[in-house]
Amino acid sequence: MSSQRMAAALPLGTAHGSTFSLWPWLKFAWLNTLRNRRRSAVTVTIAALGTAAILLAGGFALYTYEGLAQSSARSTGHLVIAKPEQFTKDEDTPLQHGLDNFAAMKAKLLVDDRVRQVLPKIEFSGLISNGDKSTVMMATGIDPDAEFAVKGPFLKVLQGQVLASGETLRVMLGEGLARSLKATPGSSLTLLASTTDGALNALDVTVAGIFATGIADVDKRLVYTDIATAQKLLVTQRVSSLGVFLDRMESTDPTQSRLRAVLPALQVRTWIDEASFYRSVKALYNRIFGALGLIIGVIVVFVVTNAMAMAIIERTREIGTLRALGTLPSQLVRSFALEGLLLGGAGALVGTAIALAVAVGLLVFPVQMPPPPGRNVGYPLQVAIDAPLYLGTLAAMLLLATIASALVARRTVNKPVVDALAHV
Repeated sequence: MSSQRMAAALPLGTAHGSTFSLWPWLKFAWLNTLRNRRRSAVTVTIAALGTAAILLAGGFALYTYEGLAQSSARSTGHLVIAKPEQFTKDEDTPLQHGLDNFAAMKAKLLVDDRVRQVLPKIEFSGLISNGDKSTVMMATGIDPDAEFAVKGPFLKVLQGQVLASGETLRVMLGEGLARSLKATPGSSLTLLASTTDGALNALDVTVAGIFATGIADVDKRLVYTDIATAQKLLVTQRVSSLGVFLDRMESTDPTQSRLRAVLPALQVRTWIDEASFYRSVKALYNRIFGALGLIIGVIVVFVVTNAMAMAIIERTREIGTLRALGTLPSQLVRSFALEGLLLGGAGALVGTAIALAVAVGLLVFPVQMPPPPGRNVGYPLQVAIDAPLYLGTLAAMLLLATIASALVARRTVNKPVVDALAHV
């Protein structure tokens, strides 16, 4: 496009500073981006890949956060109620800081409509023996029927069956522990632990099933039994804590505030207070993907800046001609800013489409990730489609491309008209 044709293509009234109308300027900017289609295509492609990378990385992080949050809340309960010492001090004897009369407390908690279930838990350690060999165990006493009804299949049962309420003196063993003791469903074992008085007690139990949690180190020590069996072994009526399961995650904070007022002598903690792994992963991912997003954003800005700088240098004489015809520098800056907006916007939209296609494709064609460190079970690769993330990324790309183009254009459009016309 020659200088005369370019001037003629300007929106009416440009040379005389008339009222601004966006559509003619957008059309003019669009025509200018088509003058060097190869350069524009490269700019849009890089912006699209950068946008897609940010959205996919952010979506993966959000999916991970959501999965870990749900897993943590399902494991401990949305709220955990216990004596303050249970969270801050070590016990000299089992259940030293345990809760008394938990059945009455459970009935009191279930009055709240937001409370779905209250699960008691007894945590203790000791030895487990098959008669020939003894090894350390980390045991948990649960209410089996309620536990599996609320949490669902949180254990992968490899052999036998899960525990059932009313069936005492039965245990479930982790896969590694069962292999160490050469135990199978129906095997007889002996549990040994210190009672609440400090004496040593033993109890013969039968293996109901063998399970895997996906964490090999945990499976080498973990034992599940019912509350009655655990209390009989420890010679107590106490429990370690109560896990409160709510109707939804959003009910956690308001319910915590209400229960703190109802139970002033006890401490009410949320699932996130107990989820150290969740907090660590979130902090790590925020740093990793935050740095990744910053780097990609800088790359996109440099690409758009380079493309606009080359376009401006090529059109310096045209800029001088337009200035001579009366076009204001601010109008020219606006025109170049809109060109950057179109290039960045086109790239952002294409990148969004790519990210959506990949996210949906992973649902249709599942991809299994390898097991993370410390685990022996992989997990499905999925990417969350989060509206705020998509809108925020689109807005950021548009803003960065527009600002970068405007800053590059300012120096040239303010050059003296004579120098601009003499530019070679």
